[in-house]
Amino acid sequence: MKLFIVAAFALFAVVAAQDRYTTKYDGVDLDEILKSDRLFNNYFKCLMDQGRCTPDGNELKRVLPDALKTDCAKCSEKQKSGTQKVVNYLIDNRANQWKSLQAKYDPDNVYVNKYRSEAKKAGIKV
Repeated sequence: MKLFIVAAFALFAVVAAQDRYTTKYDGVDLDEILKSDRLFNNYFKCLMDQGRCTPDGNELKRVLPDALKTDCAKCSEKQKSGTQKVVNYLIDNRANQWKSLQAKYDPDNVYVNKYRSEAKKAGIKV
């Protein structure tokens, strides 16, 4: 019986962990990446399947479709604010790369249309 209870708790822990994305990479310095053409372009190429990926780049590429679909429901607050920061930066400073990412990850404008009103309220032009 004790073994069953331990196994049930272990299973619950695994299921609960799947309700959130890993926070393992939450310490990545987004400002450093956004300021550096070399770093930014490496992540961009990773997301576009045009270059090698770092472990955190691979994780981002893996969870990005689900995060878009679920409105980042599994994201930590730090991940949500980081996402907003990066999206704002892309729209304001790297429009061509934003359009390329949008074409790859949202070719039918499903997510852009879904979030357009929210973005407008936040002062973001999508």
